[in-house]
Amino acid sequence: MNTNPPTLIVIVGPTGSGKTDLAVEIARRLGTEIISTDSRQFYRGMAIGTAQPEEHHLAAVRHHFVADRLPSADLSAGAYEREALECLEEIFRTHTTAVAVGGSGLYIDALCRGFDDLPSDTSEVRALLMRRLEEEGLDALVEELRTRDEAHWQVVDRNNPARVVRALEVCIVSGRPYSEQRTAPQHQRPFNILKIGLQWPREELYERINRRVDLMMAAGLEAEARALYPLRHLNALQTVGYKELFEWFDGTTSREEAVELIKRNSRRYAKRQMTWFRRDESIHWIERNDLAQAMAVVEKAVEI
Repeated sequence: MNTNPPTLIVIVGPTGSGKTDLAVEIARRLGTEIISTDSRQFYRGMAIGTAQPEEHHLAAVRHHFVADRLPSADLSAGAYEREALECLEEIFRTHTTAVAVGGSGLYIDALCRGFDDLPSDTSEVRALLMRRLEEEGLDALVEELRTRDEAHWQVVDRNNPARVVRALEVCIVSGRPYSEQRTAPQHQRPFNILKIGLQWPREELYERINRRVDLMMAAGLEAEARALYPLRHLNALQTVGYKELFEWFDGTTSREEAVELIKRNSRRYAKRQMTWFRRDESIHWIERNDLAQAMAVVEKAVEI
């Protein structure tokens, strides 16, 4: 009987780097299941814009946290931590490994490290920040975040009001920079963690991102975004790929401009993702999404 703790294999990397294909093949070879750490793939009706696993991926390996809730059912990083740990507990009842995959650094940290406990009632601070957001605009809050926590300001999605407000909320309530959450002592987990990161030459990655946007448009991203347009105020829709198309629908830009903005903003997002991941010294980096390299790392760390 194997008395060693189970292992969570975490696949990270920028958007467009091929994480899904790699994770599915690793999970298939290990005979285990996948949980998503992508904060947008949780939601139904957003399959194309969030590059959710396709039918052949879902058929090959059981997935969790993919299209399992409505866009209105916002899942915070703290709530995700609780749900994902419960999910892993179930997986580890019958498996010695599990695979997590996604590019949302905050949710990966929630799963692997956990967060310091905050006062349970922060509603007063949040209400104040939401009023300021409405009266002063997002730029004012972004600038305050830069002043309070420049390290997190560098990597946060500064076009996402919910992310900016949440970071400021934590800074104000805790009295400490939000980025310190990532350097605080790690919460003990009852499993080992192996992180594998995918790195690409920049120009090659950018070409992949541009091509993927074109493929998304060809696959029906416009129709998907139009169906979601009435929900555009939701946090789940404050993301690259939808916001730009909503602006086109609003008449403030053209279709061609919207597509180019999606490509540009996706490339910028990829750059922020790599900035975030590069600070994690525990990640084993491999070239592109090379399966042989990844399996060599896994086999060295895990009894197969």
